[in-house]
Amino acid sequence: MFGGSLTQEQVDGINAVIDAWETYGDNDNRKLAYALATAHHETGRRFTAVIENLNYTSAARIRSVWPSRFKTEAAATPYVRQPQKLANKVYGGRLGNDGPDDGWLYRGRALAQITGKDLYRRLSKLVGIDLVANPDAALEIAIAAKILVVGLVQGLFTGKKLADYITPAKADFKNARATVNADVKANGQKIADYAVAYLNALATASPAAPTPKPPPAAETSAPKPTPIPTSTLPPKPPTKVAPRGWAVIVAVLGPILYAIAKAFGWTP
Repeated sequence: MFGGSLTQEQVDGINAVIDAWETYGDNDNRKLAYALATAHHETGRRFTAVIENLNYTSAARIRSVWPSRFKTEAAATPYVRQPQKLANKVYGGRLGNDGPDDGWLYRGRALAQITGKDLYRRLSKLVGIDLVANPDAALEIAIAAKILVVGLVQGLFTGKKLADYITPAKADFKNARATVNADVKANGQKIADYAVAYLNALATASPAAPTPKPPPAAETSAPKPTPIPTSTLPPKPPTKVAPRGWAVIVAVLGPILYAIAKAFGWTP
């Protein structure tokens, strides 16, 4: 779908939508795939936020876009190549626009274009930035991605939300186009095909579950080593204890006294 390679702008845009989905989505990859498909279609696969181009070069074209606003080509002629004047004509006095230049200030912006002060105000509360005071903030890719995801999930663009078409039982990608625009017959199937391609890509990109590590081997008690003898020589005989005290006297004088007694015939 990208001719074999991606620009940095496309990478940043795709990542922004995925990041926004992780915050505002519901973990259903089918809905994420449809959000990516919508951004792909709405931006001509550039994945950058766009602003509504109201610089029409013919009255016929203006009348074909807003037939109820311009009954004749003559009525549309003053607005040819007059984008600001045209915006205030077709958007002024409605969609919450109450200032003289509000139609121009709050013309379409973002990945799926938001139009009118009321929607800018409502999304300000949901994405956490004052889009009424700074409508061009909707052109920042991270904010534009949040607007896309919140709008699809809550049905802010047309009153239809993704959950109306993508349920646990089905994924009606074709008619899900009604969440953004009523041109289901013209563009529904084309965007559905994009959604299938993105869903397949998401499935392919999902990392495989990590292989669990084997549990550590149970510790076993190692047998205690046999004590090594400090010597292999035979044990020494007991050491004789030297006599002490009276035993010393008897040991020394005993033989002398015996010799005297024997000399005088006193011994038996």
